[in-house]
Amino acid sequence: MSSEQKSVSGTVGTTDPAEPAGPRPRRLTYAAALCGLEALALLAGGLWMLVLGITGDGDDRQQAVTGGITVLVLALLPLLAARGLLLRRGWSRGPAVITQIMALPVAYNLLKADGMAVPAGIALAAVAITSLVLLVNPATTLALGIKGPGRTQESESDPRRR
Repeated sequence: MSSEQKSVSGTVGTTDPAEPAGPRPRRLTYAAALCGLEALALLAGGLWMLVLGITGDGDDRQQAVTGGITVLVLALLPLLAARGLLLRRGWSRGPAVITQIMALPVAYNLLKADGMAVPAGIALAAVAITSLVLLVNPATTLALGIKGPGRTQESESDPRRR
């Protein structure tokens, strides 16, 4: 490449302006880890349902296979959210929050059940509530580059808007 082409295409080592500056806050890393943990749990549950459906009796085979595939597909939501949170993408907070909100009724139903479902419900509720707290934290919001409603760069610099 000639020096003229380099000057036109930009300098080497520039950062993406959309990339937030500074290190990733621990809260964001912890939220991403919890989303990833939920994704792994959903993947394991979906595979377990799928294997039981394939190897089970013929009466409920189709229902178990369909349920397993559905859970496997649903595992993509927290998995993509975890990846986006680790990469500090603003869009990733929405799927992460939705995942936690969907987990709360599941945790409630597990808590009302008997046996081993109760500890699973406690764990799920703890993970969902902790994740929600981490995701709505102002440091996480700032690290993801999310601005409040009606806030633009111009309005943030205007002292009358504060």
